[in-house]
Amino acid sequence: MLHLLFESILIFPFPFQTVQCINTPKGVSWEKTLGKGALDFASMNPIAAPDRKDDFKLKDTKPQLGERWPHGGPRGGGGWISSERATSTYDLVEQMFYLYVRVVKAKDLPTNPMTGSCDPYIEVKVGNYKGKTQHFEKKTNPEWNQVFAFSKEKIQSSVVEVFLRDRDMVLRDDYVGKVVFDMHEVPTRVPPDSPLAPQWYRLEDRSGDRKVRGEVMLAVWMGTQADEAFPESWHSDATSVHGEGVFNIRSKVYVSPKLWYLRVNVVEAQDVESLDRSQLPQVFVKAQVGNQILKTKLCPTRTTNPMWNEDLIFVAAEPFEEQLLLTVENKASPAKDEVMGRAILPLHIFERRLDHRPVHSKWFNLEKFGFGALEGDKRHELKFSTRIHLRVCLEGAYHVLDESTMYISDQRPTARQLWKQPIGILEVGILSAQGLLPMKTKDGRGATDAYCVAKYGLKWVRTRTIIENFNPKWNEQYTWEVYDPCTVITLGVFDNCHLGGGEKPVTGGGARNDTRIGKVRIRLSNLETDRIYTHSYPLLVLQPSGLKKMGELQLAVRFTCLSLANMIYLYGQPLLPKMHYLHPFTVNQLDSLRYQAMNIVAVRLGRAEPSLRKETVEYMLDVDSHMWSMRRSKANFFRIVSLFSGVISMSKWLGEVCKWKNPVTTVLVHVLFFILICYPELILPTVFLYMFFIGIWNYRFRPRHPPHMDTKLSWAEAVHPDELDEEFDTFPTSKQQDVAKMRYDRLRSVAGRIQTVVGDMATQGERFQALLSWRDPRATSLYIIFCLIAAVVLYITPFKIITLVAGLFWLRHPRFRSKQPSVPSNFFRRLPSRADSML
Repeated sequence: MLHLLFESILIFPFPFQTVQCINTPKGVSWEKTLGKGALDFASMNPIAAPDRKDDFKLKDTKPQLGERWPHGGPRGGGGWISSERATSTYDLVEQMFYLYVRVVKAKDLPTNPMTGSCDPYIEVKVGNYKGKTQHFEKKTNPEWNQVFAFSKEKIQSSVVEVFLRDRDMVLRDDYVGKVVFDMHEVPTRVPPDSPLAPQWYRLEDRSGDRKVRGEVMLAVWMGTQADEAFPESWHSDATSVHGEGVFNIRSKVYVSPKLWYLRVNVVEAQDVESLDRSQLPQVFVKAQVGNQILKTKLCPTRTTNPMWNEDLIFVAAEPFEEQLLLTVENKASPAKDEVMGRAILPLHIFERRLDHRPVHSKWFNLEKFGFGALEGDKRHELKFSTRIHLRVCLEGAYHVLDESTMYISDQRPTARQLWKQPIGILEVGILSAQGLLPMKTKDGRGATDAYCVAKYGLKWVRTRTIIENFNPKWNEQYTWEVYDPCTVITLGVFDNCHLGGGEKPVTGGGARNDTRIGKVRIRLSNLETDRIYTHSYPLLVLQPSGLKKMGELQLAVRFTCLSLANMIYLYGQPLLPKMHYLHPFTVNQLDSLRYQAMNIVAVRLGRAEPSLRKETVEYMLDVDSHMWSMRRSKANFFRIVSLFSGVISMSKWLGEVCKWKNPVTTVLVHVLFFILICYPELILPTVFLYMFFIGIWNYRFRPRHPPHMDTKLSWAEAVHPDELDEEFDTFPTSKQQDVAKMRYDRLRSVAGRIQTVVGDMATQGERFQALLSWRDPRATSLYIIFCLIAAVVLYITPFKIITLVAGLFWLRHPRFRSKQPSVPSNFFRRLPSRADSML
């Protein structure tokens, strides 16, 4: 039956007929407006789509991973050559060498004879690169404590010059003194060695022949990106960034706020009096936590003691800055609500529940709305008060969903005491990006200031921003604890638009948001343990103009297993904590709560320094994944069809066996059938042995790379421009009436096909129910008589004989077959369904 159903779907032109609209502009039909391809799914099979010039496939890379240091002798004395010595601190990234200069402080500086004061600052110069500290006004003993980092591969000088200057607001800054270091004498620091101790150096004059007054405390050394000073240092490749933009280019680690579900069970209220004493109130309760507002239903009866017993669920984040605001309101008229009392309750007073046990309820007095503002000194008087009965708790046994369960990276409950031990370690080396496209214009030319964000569990990481480089190299390594292998790590690449410059988006828009360059998802269960994966992932973005490759992201990933037994055990456990199954939320509740959780996470991370901006967090958490898309609908439909392709192929093969198209195969099937009839105990072992051999055979064809974005599966290559325009349209729509009408009719056509398929499935199920429901008395009478006869026959006849006869009848030669449908099929098709009662 399933085979017939899906064959009818495939034969039916699922794509819709062209609809002629009278109101289309200039009498143009929708077919001409959209093109035939937009309305014909079958002709847009992505498998048959031509290959694009851009390569959307995963690529193997062979980077030189690990730390390597010179052979023998004093560190740095043997030259920068490859060594076999490799440490495990940064073993998933390529080593990058930097010259570090730490400027600590100065003392005994001379004053300017003209002004009688000194406004000192330090300038560090290495070749063409200069770095400056801030200046202090009228201070002869300044302290800076700032680190400068110069990339070794860009150094074109043999000396490091440190100048101390006196700032002059009118004329040229005065020269005070300098300290010069020979690059060949600079020591090398290898972590985990302690930091190099700074020393006092006497200042020299311009020629370097004699010492002058004043000393400066410095430390100069050669190190790598593993140095502790690296994240906070001033970088020579970011000299164009000034002001607040300096903080926006640094790499940082962020932690998502601890989220709780707040369950407010509104039980009842007492002594509720309306302003109009002549009639009883009909009230409801409105609860607010931050920007989240929920209401109970109206109490069905007018009474001063209403009852609801209704749950309101909110999302709250530690530390609890918001409060629970409750108001009891009377529905005075359809357009007017009267506030009769309110209560403001801090969240920290509520119980934290760790299981499904009931929570104690409490009565809370309501403050009369406006009380205290008009009655002044009467606020301390004892008086009769309205009360509300609540059962409130912070749910610690749920996992607060801020991301889609399809790409979930964490499933642990909120309460830390319910966490299990980690089963693995995930290490990711964010190496570089290649071939990035210009995202904005600076001084009339294209530019990209790229940074990468990775999100797994509660930990977010952000690499430093590489300024004006289409092939940035980050070479930063991060580590996460893994609590479940069936989770996903998400990495996104963005263009930094908050560096304080006059950059403008390439698209010409005025938005000052960090631009999306691309996203990569890696499911940990697809990775072999203790293996380093080094691949180049294409960064694919679907834009209103179509699918576009924005560049490639090179990663090194390693998943290390700590406990194989615990990992195997997890495969038999539910994905989410058990409270999600004991007391589940509705689908609408989950959607609303996820949206609120994403907003809270975005706001909290946006308050960090440097901030992880809202547009970045929303892109990483797939905030728009629920929006309607014709492209996704087609992709999901063909995913369903492909799932049943194996069943359809098997049914076709069995049909060919029954029709004796290949006599040898049919004879072998008969032999196997006779063996299984004679030895029924071999049926299950044969089935499992067959699946074992299939699994062993498929091992040769196992995927060698982690799965990546599949453009054909997503229907991103063959999508029509109008469908893309619809996908990127605002909600509510901003299109003209005729376009919106056309899209609405197209959506109705899609929904009609889905409705037909779902209705056919329901019809088949209702026909099974009709066998014994006496909706058709004659059919039910025939069926129960058949059941009685079948029971007697099966009782007196051995099961082997019944199975043998049924199998031989099913495998009979086509000469003994009729082209007419079988009697059981005819009987089943005549059974009634509830479709007759549909309007």
